[in-house]
Amino acid sequence: MPRIEDYDYFLPPELVAQYPLGERDASRLLVLHRDGGEMRHAGFRELAAALDENDVLVVNDTRVFTARLNGRKDSGGKVELLLHHLPEAEANGAVPHAARARATHRGRLRIGQVLNFGVELTAAVLALPQPGVAEVRFTAPGGDPVAAVLAAGEVPLPPYIHRHPAAADRETYQTVFAAPAGAVACPTAGLHFTETVLENLARRGIEIVRLTLHVGPGTFMPVRHADYTRHRMAPEYFELSDKAAARLNAARAEGKRLLAVGTTSVRVLESCASPQGFKAQQGWCDLFIYPGYQFKAVDRLLTNFHLPQSTLLLLVSAFAGRDLILRAYAEAVKEKYRFYSYGDCMLIL
Repeated sequence: MPRIEDYDYFLPPELVAQYPLGERDASRLLVLHRDGGEMRHAGFRELAAALDENDVLVVNDTRVFTARLNGRKDSGGKVELLLHHLPEAEANGAVPHAARARATHRGRLRIGQVLNFGVELTAAVLALPQPGVAEVRFTAPGGDPVAAVLAAGEVPLPPYIHRHPAAADRETYQTVFAAPAGAVACPTAGLHFTETVLENLARRGIEIVRLTLHVGPGTFMPVRHADYTRHRMAPEYFELSDKAAARLNAARAEGKRLLAVGTTSVRVLESCASPQGFKAQQGWCDLFIYPGYQFKAVDRLLTNFHLPQSTLLLLVSAFAGRDLILRAYAEAVKEKYRFYSYGDCMLIL
């Protein structure tokens, strides 16, 4: 039986990066070759030198929005909402400015209760579909509820970052590619890129293609089954544009390699790949990739280091093999790499 406990490793707590580096591209890069298992240590600024004009980088251009709201119930007790998505506009019968959220609060939450997030933003509880989850409708007396949410909220830093978000996190927890807002977590493999790195890639003739996957709260959902194949991924909204699909198909026809920047890019590419090529589409991605999966689209992968026993560690293990990945992680620990969202990264060739 597949066992999630087989995807564990030791990580000293002090190696979990709590802050970003002063310069994004100063991060370290562990270069891992699947053929032969060779590893070498480099800096992210050397990325272009490790690639060539046959590589096409595929990046996720989602933008993290200020999804964490701290306020009070009308009864006075504290309440925190972690929104699953931006409040929705009225469309297809949807309740305008409604959103689903993880709710943390003191005492009881009830349908119809009003939550206050300062004088410019309130939310009425519409439903309590499951424990710890609320559906709410936002109201902003002075204007647009979505704008009020973006102004009142905090950047939802991951739970392994043990500090309150700072004002700087609104920008440092975004990639240089960030465009459409909608994610509650950053596609962190993209955090290392700077304009200088992009210029170096362009000089090497390396193209970049963009897609969008709005990372949802399910990215932090632990695998609760001993048999990890029973785990189910929470759906996340994605878009692959006509332009991106056409360029991916042209790259394939030219014999180029697709290098996914981050696991989110992997999941969209693998979801959209077919024997007939890539087709522009949008919808909900719930693809769960674990060892035994046969990759159809991705040839190379740039990724941060992931939590033990996580779906993301299973994905990179499917791509490069469990034993090689765990050996690479042990090497990164030995060399004191910085781990997780604000940490260093690995290039798997």
